[in-house]
Amino acid sequence: MTTLKQSFLQGYVDKENYTVSRQVYVNDEIYRLEQERVFARVWLFIGHESQIQKPGDYFVSRMGEESVIMTRDRQGEIHMHRGMKVCRYDEGNTPVFTCPYHGWSYALNGSLVGVPYYKEAYHSELKKNEWGLVEVAQLCNYKGTIWATWDAKAPTFEEYLGDTKLYYDILVDSRDGSPGGSEAIGGVQKWRTGANWKSAAENACGDGYHNISHRSVDMVGIGPSGGKGRRDDETGGSRRLAISTPEFGHGALTGEQLDDYPWTPAYLNDPEVAEWAEHCYYERQRNLGKLARVLGGVGNIFPNMSYWSRQPRRMVVWHPGGGPQQSEYWSWFLVDKNAPDKVKEMLRHYGLRYSGPAGLTEQDDMENWNYASKASNGVIASRQPYNYQIGKGRFNKNDHLPGHVVEGMSEMNQFGMYSFWAELMDAESWDDLFEKRERREYEEGKA
Repeated sequence: MTTLKQSFLQGYVDKENYTVSRQVYVNDEIYRLEQERVFARVWLFIGHESQIQKPGDYFVSRMGEESVIMTRDRQGEIHMHRGMKVCRYDEGNTPVFTCPYHGWSYALNGSLVGVPYYKEAYHSELKKNEWGLVEVAQLCNYKGTIWATWDAKAPTFEEYLGDTKLYYDILVDSRDGSPGGSEAIGGVQKWRTGANWKSAAENACGDGYHNISHRSVDMVGIGPSGGKGRRDDETGGSRRLAISTPEFGHGALTGEQLDDYPWTPAYLNDPEVAEWAEHCYYERQRNLGKLARVLGGVGNIFPNMSYWSRQPRRMVVWHPGGGPQQSEYWSWFLVDKNAPDKVKEMLRHYGLRYSGPAGLTEQDDMENWNYASKASNGVIASRQPYNYQIGKGRFNKNDHLPGHVVEGMSEMNQFGMYSFWAELMDAESWDDLFEKRERREYEEGKA
């Protein structure tokens, strides 16, 4: 068994040379420690409120390796409980959850309400109020997306989101720039792959360097209008930006229009869809002003929730899958709740062609992640760390955009993700993490 090095910030993530040890993808001990120090601490994406619209609706989700149930009770409140054994279906509607082994039953709010042979076996002495389903420490409904953490001392979700908020809002807000208004459609796609969860997360966090992998997709013209390219919603001149929130390991790739431009006709195969898209474009400018120039992109909210905020709008959770080289991917598609049905159906079909287990781009990426994962097991390969030196050290603040902004290509997003991961792995608690960070920054300032 491998003995872990004393410090993850020193032994596995090299902040001087901007490299990351391959052990973080293949080591069993590291994987097990992640479940405690990463997944049991941070905010994790659970699902969308549109999946549980009616009282009694539930959706079985995951938090790391833990199975959890997201429910809506009779009063319309959303709850989150650990509870694999009391629910064997992925989703549905029920008045009560019953354990199939001993028959204990639980209300939608997680309280224990039924115990077989309560009088005969327990002599009516079992304290039911102490044996309900384990509820998460904090729960947040952010514009319809449901997040939770097991750690009561974790920062609030909006504090955790930090400077990434502007870029994440492009995903969850309506296309016309009004707050919220999205819904999940088409169910949840789920599939497994033989790679570490971090490989996929870092790809969405900031890897703008791998587009050679998708040349075939561009050649066949998979855009929603049937034209060349994968997107139809970029207009006018723009600059490419890498946005990092290294305080919590988040990252995004986006763009910014250099000026206001008239709408470029798109979705020409269907006048109704084209009219909707044009209307949203001009309403977004009216609602957001200059911030409407910030284009949708791709990002990752640490640790494992990635999002695409252009069309198709999409969220994917890269769940750890029972070992360092196994992952389970869950994918949601989002649309505007008030969009015409024709628009929703068009975007659903485009999403299926573009991404997911049957989509062309995801097949490209999964092949790369699987190959890299297998290669990291090699004795010789394991001696060579991964290089994250594009844009080395170029973290900057921008006058009008939040986050650490780098124009052009950069790997500082990914390296920021691994740096925060190493901080979590080194820390005994959130308080310990912030104390160590403050001490380190003080010592670096003195040097």
